[in-house]
Amino acid sequence: MYCDRCGRAVVDGDHTACARARELEPPRYCALCRRRMVVQVTPTGWTARCAEHGERTG
Repeated sequence: MYCDRCGRAVVDGDHTACARARELEPPRYCALCRRRMVVQVTPTGWTARCAEHGERTG
């Protein structure tokens, strides 16, 4: 598993700052494959799409 904010492995270091930042912003990396996702932010939420694993919304 990978951090969906910085793209590093979850077991690789402290991701406290990433968790705090993710409360306010959408994910940037796919947590399953570490690919950079296409992110679109709208006034009502966000969508993030991985070419391999599909779309997430929030």
